[in-house]
Formats: sequence, C-alpha cells, structure tokens
Amino acid sequence: MKTRIVLLFVAVSLLSACSNNENNSIESLLASGDLDKIKTKKGELTAQIRRMEKDLSLLDSVIDAKSTNHKLPLVTAYKIEKKTFQHYIELQGDVTTKQNVLVYPEVPGTLLKIYVTDGDKVSKGQLLATIDNGGMSSQLQQQKTQLALVKTTYERQKRLWEQKIGTEIQFLEAKARYEAQEDVVRQLQRQLDKYSIRAPFNGIVDDVIKDQGTVVSPGPGSEVFRVVNLSDMYINVDVPESHLTSVNVGKKVHVYFPVLNDTIDSKVRQAGNYINPMNRAFNVEVPIPNKKGQVKPNLSAKVFINDYTNEEAILIPQGIISENAEGEQYVYVATKINAENTAVAEKRIISTGKTQGELVEITNGLSIGESLVDEGARRVKAGQEVQIIKQ
Repeated sequence: MKTRIVLLFVAVSLLSACSNNENNSIESLLASGDLDKIKTKKGELTAQIRRMEKDLSLLDSVIDAKSTNHKLPLVTAYKIEKKTFQHYIELQGDVTTKQNVLVYPEVPGTLLKIYVTDGDKVSKGQLLATIDNGGMSSQLQQQKTQLALVKTTYERQKRLWEQKIGTEIQFLEAKARYEAQEDVVRQLQRQLDKYSIRAPFNGIVDDVIKDQGTVVSPGPGSEVFRVVNLSDMYINVDVPESHLTSVNVGKKVHVYFPVLNDTIDSKVRQAGNYINPMNRAFNVEVPIPNKKGQVKPNLSAKVFINDYTNEEAILIPQGIISENAEGEQYVYVATKINAENTAVAEKRIISTGKTQGELVEITNGLSIGESLVDEGARRVKAGQEVQIIKQ
C-alpha cells in the first residue's frame, strides 16, 4: 500500500512537471473565460490521471509477484516462559456462625427493663434486661445483713478460741451459723441472678424480640433477644471425594460474595474425614474474616479452593489448540526464525493438564524458550513458512 502511494505521488509530481509548460496556457485559458475550452481541458487531464492509475495498478501487481514473502501467512508468536499455575475448584456455600443464638429467660416474670436496642454491640456477660423479681432483692439484702452479723460473731468467737477463752463448742457453733448463712446468701444470689438476662458472648444484638412490660417465661415462644457474633463466621462446603487428597487443612481459598461484589482470602481450617454416602463428598470448613462487618449469616458465596499448584508450569491459551482426526491435540511452534522474522511452522503434538479460565497447562510437547504461534495459528499448516509480525 505504501509503494502504491509513493508511486502515485511520483506520478503526480511528473505530471505536474510536465504541465509546467502548459501553466501559462491554462492561465490564459482561464483568463479567456471560454467555458467550453475549460471543460475540454479538464476532460483531457482527467483521462490522463486515469491512465496513470491503471499503470500504477499494473506496477503493483508486478511488485507483488516479485516479492519473496507476499503470500506468507501473517502470525504472531511469543516465547514460552515458566509461570506459577494455581488451579481452583469452584463450590457453593452459605455463611454461618456457631454463635447465633436466641436468648431465653430462666424464670417467669415481667420484663422490668430492657437496656439494649437492635444493632448494639455487647460483651459477654453484659446485662441486656431484667425481670421483676417480686421483692427477692429485699430478701437478699436482709440475708446479707444477717450474714454480716453472724460473721462478726464468728470472728469474735474465733479470736477468743485462739486465746483459749471460751469453749470449743461455742466456736464451732458460731462457725456453723456463719457458713450456713453464707450458703443461704449464695443460693439467694444465684436465684436472683436468673432475673437478669445477660449476653452469652461478645456479639451484636440482632433483634430485640420482646417489649418492656411483657410477661415472659422459660421455653419456646419466650425468646427475648437474638445475639449474633459476626467476627467468628465460617462457610461449610461439600467437596467431592475425588479431591480428598488434594484439599486439606491450610489450602488457600478465595471466597466471592456476589451480592457484595467482594472477595475474601482465607484458608481451609478443617477438612472432614467422613464421606457422605448421599453425595459422595466430605465437609470442609473455611473461616470468614469480617473486618468490614458486611458479611452476614446465611449469605451465599462462591468458594474457590486451591487443589493444585505448579511453580514451573507452561500455560497457553486454549483457543490456539487444535485437534486432529485421531483426537490428538496440537499447536504450532515457530522454528528457524531469521532476521526478516520469517519462520517455519512446526506442528507439535501436546498433552494438556488442568485448565483455569482461558489458560491450559501443558504437561508434554513444549519447552521453555520456544516460540509459540499465537494469532493466526489456525490458518497455517505443518511445515509452512510464515511471517511473524509480532514476537
């Protein structure tokens, strides 16, 4: 194409040079204003240009015929390098947590006070609500007062006994009354503690189910709160038994959440040793870090578990692989590359391994450093000379 443009430029230049002598006559013709003569002159010049274009076309065909590589297929090629290949199996799973509980009252009564609202973060043991104890607090206070009295009596009697004053029976009776009163206070305190509803672990109050003033009692239907720990979540996935030896504790995992359009990196925390006869799979547990707080229980996820790694793999695009009548897969390697970037396409039978996306692992047939024909590979034949336009 460049040759044609150059020749056309030269031809126009020559035409212009040849027409220098006629410039004055053309100017004179234009000055005369004779329209018929001007049109005639234009027709003559147009015919002359068309004859030159025909000659240029003829010259192009001769140049193409004389060219040594005008019929060579144009291809691209690149040198094969070793790369790290990591294969992942894709599975489906849902987020869960072992700390997702409904909190029930231990004793019947009226909800006297609720101290938290939906979404509040709570610590283990934090007071969430209190139930009317029917005056038990006053009873406990009375018993504590009685405990203080018998404690003072016991301590006085103990000092006297240590000084050999009084009888042993007086000391033992004082000690027994003190220990008995301690036991009464402890039991009453334990009973009173049941009227306080506390957080079972660190987490978030997901739902305040009952309102203040509601009468509650132990058992189903009387749950007061739902508390969830969003920092200790995980995904259970069923892995086909064929991967039993390749998926184990410590394997890398990518967890993708379509709803969040976010991916979290993790590792296999636990791999089951039991094959479920119903689906011929074993269970794998993957912890889910939740630093952003966006992951929720029951959220669906795609789980990609690394089951195979090759640090020195040969990877090529699947699109350049062809198959012959015998079912053998093959590619073309550019050999005998010269200074003009022409080469010979050598047909190479290959063996393939695992695939990941558009890439496939080559286990046999290719070597590091060879030039693989990429674009245009399906248009060449074995032993054919090709023109490499990019390498």
